[in-house]
Amino acid sequence: MAKEKIIGRTNETGILTKALHSPDPEFIAVYGRRRVGKTFLIREFFEDTICFEMVGVHQASLKEQLKNFAHSLKSAIGMGILPQAPESWFEAFSILEQFLESPNLNQKTAKRVVFIDELPWFNTPKSGFLPALEHFWNSYGSKKSNLILVVCGSAASWMIQKIVHSKGGLHNRLTRQIRLLPFTLQETEQFLQSRGISLSRYQIISLYMAMGGVPFYLLQAEPGLSSAQILDNICFSKDGVLRNEFERLFASLFDQSVLHTRIVEVLQQKRSGMSRNTLLPAAKIPSGGTASLLLKELEESGFISSAIPYGKKSNEAIYRISDEFTLFYFDWIKPLGKRDAGTGYWMSQQNDPKIRAWAGYTFEGVCLKHIQQIKNALGIGMVETFHVPWYYSPPKNSPEQGAQIDLLIDRKDASVNLCEMKFSESEFTVDADYEKKLRQKKEVFKNVTKTRKTIFTTLITTFGIIGNSHSRDIVSNELTMECLF
Repeated sequence: MAKEKIIGRTNETGILTKALHSPDPEFIAVYGRRRVGKTFLIREFFEDTICFEMVGVHQASLKEQLKNFAHSLKSAIGMGILPQAPESWFEAFSILEQFLESPNLNQKTAKRVVFIDELPWFNTPKSGFLPALEHFWNSYGSKKSNLILVVCGSAASWMIQKIVHSKGGLHNRLTRQIRLLPFTLQETEQFLQSRGISLSRYQIISLYMAMGGVPFYLLQAEPGLSSAQILDNICFSKDGVLRNEFERLFASLFDQSVLHTRIVEVLQQKRSGMSRNTLLPAAKIPSGGTASLLLKELEESGFISSAIPYGKKSNEAIYRISDEFTLFYFDWIKPLGKRDAGTGYWMSQQNDPKIRAWAGYTFEGVCLKHIQQIKNALGIGMVETFHVPWYYSPPKNSPEQGAQIDLLIDRKDASVNLCEMKFSESEFTVDADYEKKLRQKKEVFKNVTKTRKTIFTTLITTFGIIGNSHSRDIVSNELTMECLF
């Protein structure tokens, strides 16, 4: 059933295929940030199997949403006349049951898909939508072996709390769930190639570092242009699709988007990340349940990530921005304000030292999203590991040296990889100063952790490293950007 138009998404189409051939009723939740391709995946995969579809309207009233249901029913039935809008969601779902029981749909040999998109937008205050949905599934849908109910939502935290981990009428009712993430680098390459866009892998990574693997963003790329030209057109031109994307994105996802924005504004000022105890005061947000919800919503939506550094406790987790476009927006788009950047703005910035600093940090983030690919390249794809950052700050006035490692792969085969990521336009040179820095990190880690494991210093670069006495003496493993694909 999966069509050629669907790029990548192997695991996701596998889940949908199992649901399609299941002998039981299926209730599937799909969630992920906006623009990531949830709607496309469901529509493209199920195609004509979808017998009813409705899409929530952002910030619409109950009356408007119920009228929206009537329009969706009209499309499903193929009527020329708009049915009367129901008075409540309980009435709406009762009408939906009648529609699904109509003779031309009541087929025992094939699944019928009901697709409710942007589900959280239906659940307006005092609307009664969620109880009505619960009643629909529990009293009707769960008894229909030919029914697949698919609900989608971009407000990932809401979907997880109210649907996936529901404590109410939908508790343990889901049969399958999909968290749809942006494309990997491999999927991004396949997607661009499917649209006739041929770029080198260096240019694909350059594009990825600015907009991530978000399909809608990549959809704006045009054949025959370099990555810099593509970014000029969609991010910096006056009418560029992504020029005002950030404000629209956060406003559509979060009810308290001002507070969410404040958190990422603080995080972008310290790229290595911040603890909760440092972050919240800087963002002027009191610690408590509201702060926890804000952080969870940002993390579930893919804008930030948290990790507990090696040897630290759970309350010492470090938060950092993980969304490439968010970082790109704060570094390059927001400073322009409403000013027209002019033709070729991004291309003219390519020699700015600030770009090298931005690219270096962002490349680290891209590598952190491709851990499995890195493990495969190291030949430890099947070895049990956990990957975390690590840092050590010596006591004040101590003669000890501190160290920070952005990626540490701790392995069950009594080994540890201390990974350094370097983005450059050509082969990277390990000089005497950098060799000293690598040795210092290794020694500090060994002395502080008292580890008995074998320590491998691993370099991940774009084009590899130039072999010399400094690199040969310290670098155990050398990987290039090719391994990320």
